[in-house]
Amino acid sequence: MEKKIILQIEGMHCAACANKVERTLKKLDGVNQAQVNLSNEKAYITYDERIGVEDIKKQIQKSGYNVVDNTSKVTIDIEGMHCAACSNKVEKSLNKLDGVERANVNLALNQATIIFNEDTVKVGDFLKVIEKLGYKGKIKDDKVKDESDKDEIKLKLAKKRMVLAWAFTLPAAIWMLIVMAIGGHDGHQSLSYNLGMVILAIPVLFWVGAHVFLSAFNSVKHGSANMDVLIAIGTLAAFFTGIMVFFLPVENYAGVASMIMAFHLTGRYIETRAKGRASQAIKKLLELGAKTAILLVDGEEKEVAVEEIQPGDIMVVKPGQKIPTDGIVIWGESSVDESMATGESMPVTKRINDEVIGSTVNFQSVLHVKATKVGKDTFLAQVIKMVEEAQGTKVPIQEFADKVTGYFVPAVLVIAALTFLSWLIFPDFMALAIEKLGPYLPWVNVHLSGPMLALYATVAVLVIACPCALGLATPTALMVGSGLGAEKGILIRRGEAIQLMKEAQVIVFDKTGTITKGKPEVTDIISINIDEQKLLTYALSVEKNSEHPIAKAIVEAAEKRKILPLPVENFTSITGKGVEGYIENMRILAGNRKMMLDNRVEIGDYEEKIVNLEHQGKTVIMVATEGNLLGIIAVADTIKEDSLQGISELKKMGIKTYMITGDNWRTAEAIAKEVGITEVLADVLPEGKVEKIKELQSQGFKVAMVGDGINDAPALTQSDVGIAIGTGTDIAIEAADITIVRGNLTAVVSAVKLSKAIFSKIKQNLFWAFIYNIVAIPLAVLGLLHPVIAEGAMAISSISVVTNANLLRRVKI
Repeated sequence: MEKKIILQIEGMHCAACANKVERTLKKLDGVNQAQVNLSNEKAYITYDERIGVEDIKKQIQKSGYNVVDNTSKVTIDIEGMHCAACSNKVEKSLNKLDGVERANVNLALNQATIIFNEDTVKVGDFLKVIEKLGYKGKIKDDKVKDESDKDEIKLKLAKKRMVLAWAFTLPAAIWMLIVMAIGGHDGHQSLSYNLGMVILAIPVLFWVGAHVFLSAFNSVKHGSANMDVLIAIGTLAAFFTGIMVFFLPVENYAGVASMIMAFHLTGRYIETRAKGRASQAIKKLLELGAKTAILLVDGEEKEVAVEEIQPGDIMVVKPGQKIPTDGIVIWGESSVDESMATGESMPVTKRINDEVIGSTVNFQSVLHVKATKVGKDTFLAQVIKMVEEAQGTKVPIQEFADKVTGYFVPAVLVIAALTFLSWLIFPDFMALAIEKLGPYLPWVNVHLSGPMLALYATVAVLVIACPCALGLATPTALMVGSGLGAEKGILIRRGEAIQLMKEAQVIVFDKTGTITKGKPEVTDIISINIDEQKLLTYALSVEKNSEHPIAKAIVEAAEKRKILPLPVENFTSITGKGVEGYIENMRILAGNRKMMLDNRVEIGDYEEKIVNLEHQGKTVIMVATEGNLLGIIAVADTIKEDSLQGISELKKMGIKTYMITGDNWRTAEAIAKEVGITEVLADVLPEGKVEKIKELQSQGFKVAMVGDGINDAPALTQSDVGIAIGTGTDIAIEAADITIVRGNLTAVVSAVKLSKAIFSKIKQNLFWAFIYNIVAIPLAVLGLLHPVIAEGAMAISSISVVTNANLLRRVKI
C-alpha cells in the first residue's frame, strides 16, 4: 500500500543541495516518487511498506541534511472499544493514514496515542477514521505546531546572524578603507592592523558563519558539493592570508573574508524573508480555518474545538462568525461572504438546503448548518492540499535548470582551480584585462601581483558563482502563482499544467454545467385559451408530482409567482412523453408533441412558434385538455451570464474554442451560436468525448478540456490540461489539473492569464540567473571583480529572483 509524507529539510542552501536530496530519495528501495522543493524546503515522498519513515529520514541525514521534527503527538479518548479486536482495528486503521508515523491504541485506557507528520495529516482525520469504525473519539492533547511560528523562527535566526556578522565586519571594513586611503597597498601594514583583521574575522567566520562550514563539510563528506563549499573555500583562502602575512610578504585578506561572509548571511536573510512571502498562500489558508464551533446538542448550545465536529452535527452560526466546516443549511436564511473560496466579493444568499463552505463568513442572520464534511474532506483542506501539491511539483522547463545545477558547483571548482593555475603560469597574459580596464574600475586591485592576484581572482570565482538563483527561479514563481490562483478561486494541482496551459491552442467546453447553468429554467410562457396564471396553475398541479428536471423547472417558475397547486386525481407519468391528471374533473395533459399527437390535440396554428422555440435549443411542453391546447411552456438550460464574455476573450487571445455535448445538433448549435462558438461536437456520449479529444490532439493541437469533472473525467484526463468547473464544495476532482471554484468561464480566461504570467516569471528568472553567471564568471576569472563585490552580486542575484517572483502578486487576472 502506498503512503505519502511531506518532510521539512534543513540545510539545503542551493539547487545542488535539493537535487542531491532528491536523487538520494529516488534511489531508496520502497520510495516510488520524490520531489524536493528548495523554496519551501520540503520533500514530497510517496513510499510503500518496503521502507519506513525513519529509514527515509536516516538516508536524508546520511546525505548531510537534517529532517526537521515536524511530528506532533496527540492523545484521543475513544468510547465504544470492548475488546482487543476493537483496539487492533482502530490501531491498524490509524497506522494506514498518510503521515502517521506510529499509532498505539491502549484498550485499558481507551486511548489512542498518535505520532504524526503535521504537514501530511491533521487531527480531524483521526477522529473521522475512529467514527467510521463505529467509535467516538475526543481529543485529549493536541500539540500541533504553528507553521507561521517556524517561519518566524527561521527569519529571526537569519536576522541575528546577519546583525552579528556586520557588528564585527563594519569595524574591519572601516579600518581597511582607512589603511587603503593612506597607502596600505604596499604590503607593509602595521602589526596591529594585521592582527586586528584576523581577530575581527574569527567570530564572523567560525562563530556566526560556522553553519556554512558545517554544511560544506557535510556536503563534501557525502561526495557532493553545494554553494556552501564555494563560500567556505573562498573565505578560508582569504582568511589564511591573514595568518600568512606574519610569515610571508602577502596582503592581508582576512577582512575581505569576513565581508564575504557578512554579505552571504545578508543575502540569506533577505532570501528567507522573500521566501516567507512566497509561501504566504498556505499560511493565509491555514489561518482562514475556524478554531471553535457551537454545536446544538439536545437543544442546548455547546462550544467545541473544530476538530471534534463529526458529520451530522448541527452547528449554530451567528452573524459575523465563520462557518466551522462544510455543510447544508437546515434552518435560517442569511448572506454569506464566500470570497475566500471563489474570489467574488459579493455575498451570496443561503437558504434551507443550500450548501455552505467551511471558513466562509456568515453576515446577517443565525444559521443552523448540518456538517457534511470534516477534516481532510472539507473545501479548505482540499484547497490547501491542492496548493501544496502544486508547489511540490515541477514545471518541465525546470528539469533543464536542475540538470545544469547538478554539474554547476563541480564545474565552478574546476574553473577556480584553472583560474589559480593560469594566473601562476601565465601572469602577464592573464593581467592584460586588468592593465586595460583596471584604471576605470575602482574596485579592481591593480597593486596585486603573482600569487596574491591568483588568489584574488580565484576567491572571486568561488563566491560569484551561485546556483541558488537557478534553483529558486522556478519553485518561487510556482509558489507565488499557485497562492495567487487559490485567492482567485483557481486551484492548480500540477505545476506542469501551468506550462501546458499557456501552450493550449484549443479549449473544448462541455455544454451542460459549463457553458450553461446545468439547471433547466422556464424561458417562455404562451397562453392560448386561458390566462397565464391559470395555465401555470394547471401545469404546476400536474408537474409537482414528477421528479423530472423539466417538471421541477415549471414548478419553480410557478412558485416564484406565488401560485398554489390544485388537487390532482389519477396522476400518471408517461415515460418519454409527459404527465397527466384530473383537476376539477378535467383531464389535464402536460407533455411533448408525441403526447399531444396520441391524444389528438390540435397544434397546427402554433406549429411555427413551437419550431422556432426548438431552434433556439428549448424544450417545449404543451398543456392541453379535452383536445384543446391551453398553452405552451418553453424550458431551457440557460447560459451562464459570463459565458459569452469568456468565449469572446479566449478568441481574442488566439485560442480556438469547441463545444462538446451529448445533446442533439439543433440544441447544441443554438447554444453554441448564442455564446459565439462555431465548432460544435454534438450527439457525443461520455466515452466518445475521449475520442474527440484524441482526434484534435492527432491534428497537432495542444488541447485543454473544460468540464464538470464527473461525466467528463475521462476526457479531462485525456486532454493536455483538464480544467474542472467546480461549484461550492464540489472540488474533489482528481481528474483535473486545474479546478475553477467560481464555476464560470471568465475564470477560465483568468487561468490562462495566470499560467502565462507564472511562466513568464519563470523564464525571466531563469534568464537572469543564467546571464548573471555567464557574464560574472569570466569577469572574476580575469581579476575584474573584487571578491566582496562578487559576493554582494551573488546575493543580489538570488534576492532578485525571489523578489521578481513575488511581483506576480501585482498581475491582474
